[in-house]
Amino acid sequence: MAASRQVAAFRLPPLPTIGEIIKLFKLRALKQLSQNFLLDLKLANKIVRSAGSLKDAFVCEVGPGPGSITRPILNAGVAELLLVEKDPRFIPGLQMLSEAAPGKVRIVHGDILTYKLEKAFPQHLKKEWEDDLPNIHIIGNLPFSVSTPLIIKWLENVSERNGPFSYGRTQMTLTFQKEVGERLTASTGTRQRSRLSIMAQHLCTVHNCFTIPGQAFVPKPEVDVTIIHFTPLVQPKIQQPFKLVEKVVQSVFQFRRKHCHQGIRILFPEAERLEKAEQMLMLADVDPTLRPTQLSMFHFKNLCDVYRKMCDEDPKLFVYNYREELKWKKKRKNCNLERTEDDRLL
Repeated sequence: MAASRQVAAFRLPPLPTIGEIIKLFKLRALKQLSQNFLLDLKLANKIVRSAGSLKDAFVCEVGPGPGSITRPILNAGVAELLLVEKDPRFIPGLQMLSEAAPGKVRIVHGDILTYKLEKAFPQHLKKEWEDDLPNIHIIGNLPFSVSTPLIIKWLENVSERNGPFSYGRTQMTLTFQKEVGERLTASTGTRQRSRLSIMAQHLCTVHNCFTIPGQAFVPKPEVDVTIIHFTPLVQPKIQQPFKLVEKVVQSVFQFRRKHCHQGIRILFPEAERLEKAEQMLMLADVDPTLRPTQLSMFHFKNLCDVYRKMCDEDPKLFVYNYREELKWKKKRKNCNLERTEDDRLL
């Protein structure tokens, strides 16, 4: 009887260490791009394990740099790895990895903020939103300068089910500075509760995996780094358009140390501000003396639902911008002062 055969798991051949790659290609982290290199292979492996099983998965790694996380991703048995790297200095080192894993790596020299991820993976991987998760993952050790705008962009994609989420509920495993990670996962009533908490948690299950001390990176950042895992929810907790939710949440947290009615007021033009804010809070059944951090997800759902109804009744309301009104008032005040000065001189 013939012996059973098993296909050996893929493993990268012996390669220079990340430290040797950095020396070989004379790489250095650029402070203006908030770059930091992770040299500890055990920690890199731990980040990749936080993503879950990557066997036969299609993975996009954001900003791979010298390839610290890239190696454990490849060793996890992925079907294909897409590397999106903005800094051209890292491309030669990544090409070395690509040659060591024939047919598994695609390298894109581009900006993840503008790269079209909806075309990044084979169409047969697409799943219905209510189905099981697609075997697609986004992983990245993000520069601090891009982490917040990028996650806001991707949360909007989750809400609209486009971009990397046109394939279904694509999972993300990303690094953030510890303070941002705490905001993303903060619960009601905690000091870290913020706009990011609501925007992330109403769309995704958000899990704080672990924290890496700053000294594990080169150069050492002034803060520690937290790994956050996101899994989009089948049904968002606030079923309203992303921009509407964002506007309400931003307004409420505009005055995070004051009572929540202060932030609700700036959703409305000055002439009807007090009346409309009182009406909105009453219809949403929200105590106006609660602080923004004390508002639950249910409170925000009610506020967004009521605000949507008010906007439907008055279409001009949603385009109203408190800051623009302040600028206009300041400009008018300055014009009046100049006119008064001219009159005095005459």
